[in-house]
Amino acid sequence: MAPNVPNTSDPGIDDGYWEMLGADTTPDGAPAHQGTILPPKSREIAERRAVRGPVEVADAIVMDELEQTFGYDTFRPGQRDVLDAALAAQDCLAVMPTGSGKSLTYQLAARLVGGTTLVISPLIALMKDQVDAANELGIRATFINSSIEYEDRLARIDALRRGDYELVYVAPEGLGASLGAVLDRSDVRLIAVDEAHCISQWGHDFRPAYRQLVHLKSQYGVPVLALTATATERVRTDIAHQLDLVDPLVVRTSFFRPNLKLRAIKKGEHDGRTVKVRDYLGRIAVDRRGESGIVYTMSRKAAESTAEYLSGLGIRAAAYHAGLDADERTRVQDAFIRDDIDVVCATVAFGMGIDKSNVRYVVHRDMPKSVEGYYQEIGRAGRDGLDSDCYLFYSWADVMQLERMISGSGTEQSQIGHIRTMYKYAETDKCRHRGLPLYFGETIDRCETSCDECTDLDSALHAAGTPTAARLPVTVQLDEAGSDLFEELRGLRRRLADDRNVPAYVVFSDASLRDMAVRKPLTDGEFLAVSGVGAAKLERYGADFLDAIRSWVERS
Repeated sequence: MAPNVPNTSDPGIDDGYWEMLGADTTPDGAPAHQGTILPPKSREIAERRAVRGPVEVADAIVMDELEQTFGYDTFRPGQRDVLDAALAAQDCLAVMPTGSGKSLTYQLAARLVGGTTLVISPLIALMKDQVDAANELGIRATFINSSIEYEDRLARIDALRRGDYELVYVAPEGLGASLGAVLDRSDVRLIAVDEAHCISQWGHDFRPAYRQLVHLKSQYGVPVLALTATATERVRTDIAHQLDLVDPLVVRTSFFRPNLKLRAIKKGEHDGRTVKVRDYLGRIAVDRRGESGIVYTMSRKAAESTAEYLSGLGIRAAAYHAGLDADERTRVQDAFIRDDIDVVCATVAFGMGIDKSNVRYVVHRDMPKSVEGYYQEIGRAGRDGLDSDCYLFYSWADVMQLERMISGSGTEQSQIGHIRTMYKYAETDKCRHRGLPLYFGETIDRCETSCDECTDLDSALHAAGTPTAARLPVTVQLDEAGSDLFEELRGLRRRLADDRNVPAYVVFSDASLRDMAVRKPLTDGEFLAVSGVGAAKLERYGADFLDAIRSWVERS
């Protein structure tokens, strides 16, 4: 009997997946669970499942696992609070900006609580990279979704039943099918809901499929971590309500990311100059040739024409939007993640869930439709903590175009409010970094050094002519010798990543390579002192990188 197939236009969902799920049976031959997740009163398995209690873990063990697995000797703000909630079996709602290390909280918790941690992720196209990154750390992880072949999927389900995985990534749609019956018989001890704002209709990226998670907590009897980078007070309240969180610990870290250098540049003629966005885009990309960047556009046509223009300047660029077929979108996304292309010119269809840590700049060719969306999109730059540039080009014509696009929708008035607020933000003559946290309810001082209202960031950009040539990347701030070593290590990282068929940043982040170029480690112990190097990465990559560094030192 086929499962109740939901009506969805999400391109990441394959109808064949639902048919495949419907073919499953449970181990004793009983029909697989079908349909949406049901309340526990109607679920025999849920009634038998014991509620997971607190897990006592000594602080020394926590810190040792942090250093040995992840290569860090301290937590970032908020991480320990979220971890402690997971260990104490307390629900938690964490609002932490992109790049703050949200994934570490549930990955480390999975190690410490045992059993299987279930991770709900909205985009199946990115799960492989998330799993690759976890496996590189020595964490036993997998994903189960429509992108894998039937036999492979059955093998992963058998391994899940045996308890072979510490982390299992699934899409919310998958829980509504027979996978739910398998999970009922698995040792699930923690649930992490990534991109949790997708469950709220008041958020900027509401996804109806997330509403299937309503009874998740009561069904499995385990603590739930709801994680998101952006959420207003209204959205936070809705997330807690929709996920039925019980007295959740709310962790909010600062929205201020000083490594992001923010600019807003008005299009057209004003203030004694003419801003032609195309020329500015060319200068930005040419000045950063060889570095990763994202250019957001309002329309598919603009994404394609911008990619074509940049390609003409010798930039490895490609377009990404919902009008492309699924295979082409996957090709572009994979090429970007693996550094085969440098720039993606995209509509808002691109970016959520991408863990690529070395995006050095994000450009909005046109004004986005909300402050939440803008913050999410610039957050894809500088995840490794290194300085990265964010350019916002805007005009009143953008406002008019956006309002035409949403005309007649059921939430038109609300969206108009978001659009006008975004325009006011772009027009401000006050600190841009101060304005973003204020929107989310946080008050900070002026950034002083990280926006164009507090310091001069753009005089060279405004003065430059039509782009024709390139300079070497300068975002990694090292002396000449250190920069040479950094580039050599980048080449080695790329070769090793290609050999393992994983993205380069999964091997090591730019921040780790920069630390290597500064420290120049020559022994295993010195290599372990590099930020982001743990036991698994020492074993897997230590010899190659130490040989390269020793060779460079001998030549220098």
